[in-house]
Amino acid sequence: MSKRVAIIGAGPSGLAQLRAFQSAKQKGAEIPEVVCFEKQSNWGGLWNYTWRTGLDEYGEPVHGSMYRYLWSNGPKEGLEFADYSFEEHFGRPIASYPPRSVLFDYIEGRVKKAGVRDMIRFNSPVRHVNYDESAGLFNVTVQDHQKDQEYTEQFDHVIVANGHFSTPNVPHFEGFDSFNGRVLHAHDFRDAMEFKDKDILIIGTSYSAEDIGSQCWKYGAKTITVSHRTGPMGYDWPDNWQEVPLLTKVENNTATFKDGTTKDVDAIILCTGYLHHFPFMEESLKLKTDNRLYPVDLYNGVVWQHNPNLFYLGMQDQWYTFNMFDAQAWYARDIIMGRLDVPSQKEMRADIDKWREQEDSIPDDYASIKYQGDYTLHLMAMTDYPEFNVEASNEAFYQWKKHKKKNIMTFRDNGYKSALTGTMAPNHHTPWKNALDDSLESYLKT
Repeated sequence: MSKRVAIIGAGPSGLAQLRAFQSAKQKGAEIPEVVCFEKQSNWGGLWNYTWRTGLDEYGEPVHGSMYRYLWSNGPKEGLEFADYSFEEHFGRPIASYPPRSVLFDYIEGRVKKAGVRDMIRFNSPVRHVNYDESAGLFNVTVQDHQKDQEYTEQFDHVIVANGHFSTPNVPHFEGFDSFNGRVLHAHDFRDAMEFKDKDILIIGTSYSAEDIGSQCWKYGAKTITVSHRTGPMGYDWPDNWQEVPLLTKVENNTATFKDGTTKDVDAIILCTGYLHHFPFMEESLKLKTDNRLYPVDLYNGVVWQHNPNLFYLGMQDQWYTFNMFDAQAWYARDIIMGRLDVPSQKEMRADIDKWREQEDSIPDDYASIKYQGDYTLHLMAMTDYPEFNVEASNEAFYQWKKHKKKNIMTFRDNGYKSALTGTMAPNHHTPWKNALDDSLESYLKT
């Protein structure tokens, strides 16, 4: 096959795409030449932890938003690779909420087994992608930091897999410029120990607000105050945790909220989300969307409607993650390899509109989980991606929601049944709030 395929990013989505092509090759198919460009020095995307914030050693914006002591905030039974179970990787069942190092080890285990590392060019951020209509090819311009040179190569297809949790959305509030403490976005949060014995203010009610607040509580913050725009998260928080209306201003160390109440704080952490950001893409190829379950302009959530030789992976708001990225990658692979056809522009637009209308009528989180499970099933049905019990994964998510509602600080002490093996996850040897060592070695102790 004479085609060339560029993959941008070697995080979970980009690695899923590499594994998809390797799977086809393993079964005897001729695959295109595949080149994956990764700006970091190792694979794993956000799961590749770094102490760095701001700019890296090459002056590039730091990609990672990962922090020490992070544990999965959703059950592993909802994200298990259909072709590589946790039991296969670790040789035994493990608990349902692994810390970052354990999940990274699992992600890495599959791609090491697949042998795809030689398809990745590391320390190679993509600077520009444009489409040459006359040649029917993409020009991909890349910076090779190790050689300190820029070059351009041509590809038949481009797959954008750089994620959308690395460019922070940073609002401004009156008084930030004269605040006597530290203001940071969740993207730059690295260690809850920094806030031990501190009064912290969190802006936002996203998963990062919930989790960073919980981490700070676990590691000894004095108080946690969470400021919301539309409504509180509403969990049964510990005694030193309160939820308040939106921040209006800060004077010295005193924060004032919309209801007129005040609180003296030492640090402000903005858990205000992330932007879909693709500065390297030519304007006509650039995805522009907010964080939703079915982004605009992506047929089957993957194919760029306006040029079906371009694909975006993992751009959805996410309940499902790794296995959904797999389903998308197998689908993109089969279009590239000529196994599946793409319909007309009109038909693609009608299908996108249909999915988005369904999303707009979703009543609650449980229906959102089912919607994304159905979407993943829809993609799987078109390829040879191994089947797994999506309904069992949905059920793990449903139970997770209920356990969080019951007790937000103990939900990680529960276990769920694998959709692949049917095995019930054992309890972890230490309750989450007491497990202060998140290393792989500590977690896997029996």
